[in-house]
Amino acid sequence: MKRILKISALFAISTLYISNISAITVSDKANKLAQENIIIDSHIDVPYRLEEKWVDVTKATEGGDFDYPRAKQGGLNAPFMSIYIPASLDSSANSTKLADKLIDYVEAIVGRAPDKFAIATSTADVEQQFVKGLISLPLGMENGSPIQGDLANLQHFYERGIRYITLAHSQANHISDSSYDLRRKWKGLSPFGKELVQEMNKIGMLIDISHVSDAAFYQTMELTQTPVIASHSSLRAFTPGFERNMDDEMIKALGKNGGVIQINFGSTFVTKRANAWSKKRSAEQKAVEKKFGKDSDEYKSFREQFSAKNPLPYATLDSVLDHIDHVVKLIGIDHVGIGSDYDGVGDSLPTDLKDVSTYPNLIQGLLNRGYSDAHIIQILSGNFMRVWKENETYAAKN
Repeated sequence: MKRILKISALFAISTLYISNISAITVSDKANKLAQENIIIDSHIDVPYRLEEKWVDVTKATEGGDFDYPRAKQGGLNAPFMSIYIPASLDSSANSTKLADKLIDYVEAIVGRAPDKFAIATSTADVEQQFVKGLISLPLGMENGSPIQGDLANLQHFYERGIRYITLAHSQANHISDSSYDLRRKWKGLSPFGKELVQEMNKIGMLIDISHVSDAAFYQTMELTQTPVIASHSSLRAFTPGFERNMDDEMIKALGKNGGVIQINFGSTFVTKRANAWSKKRSAEQKAVEKKFGKDSDEYKSFREQFSAKNPLPYATLDSVLDHIDHVVKLIGIDHVGIGSDYDGVGDSLPTDLKDVSTYPNLIQGLLNRGYSDAHIIQILSGNFMRVWKENETYAAKN
């Protein structure tokens, strides 16, 4: 694919403009592409947002990154609702209870507005509901902790609509090591984790390798019989030393597997500068915790005070497009998509990609870089749908 020259003058002042002001002009073509095609965002943290504070996302909301009016404005019609389970609940029955509770929330959204939303458990559901003008709500489980080492729980959550599982989150669990956990308990996958990968293949559950350690990733690649996803990961080439992102060799392996990497929008995931800011904040917060304790006023006010003195250097739309370009150059157009992490990365979203109304900005950026309509549609949903369908086909034969 040949890329036209970037409109560099437009982005040269990207570090200067206010985060909520758009610096990109969206064409009718970009809006049309957004409204007339399926857009899958494979990771949006609405359910846990509702656990922290209930709001009716079937209507406009003051906070957060997602609600119905903004989703319609942006053309979003198939956001995976993340059933996020904090690592603090690993090895606890409460992780399974919370997973069921968060699924209940998604069902409640549909119950409140069946004229707007519908649960989706298959690619056919997504396609049919798109034709009807409904926003599909497929489900993905972020952290396999609720499985509890019992394949009956895997089946239970499949029946409740879960269609991918992120094997671990911020700590090693009973399935896999985490990229954030230096202990490397299993040196990759646990014995049960290896069994789980094979069982997920059999039932058509997508395997999500976001968050896992490098060793766990490569062991999954050896075991899986189907393409995998990285539901909300970006590239280590732009954030050296940040294992949560994928390096080039992993991306190449993902390409050989036929899988897809869904790019995370969070500033700390996409630029070296924002990632360094995050590491500095974490280190200083740990020092405050050690000195004063988690219950102290110093600890509770730390993040706000840190940000006041050290404003986050926001990434830009251009930064996110660079990640997409890198994947395309490395392994081709067939292996990249969108996994924004909306409602999951707080106030770290890039300029021009602040909420679910802004997918046309992304599309315009892709048009400006010379991507064809067909390739943009692949990025919006085609690549993810292909992987999902291949997993469905494999399960149907086993």
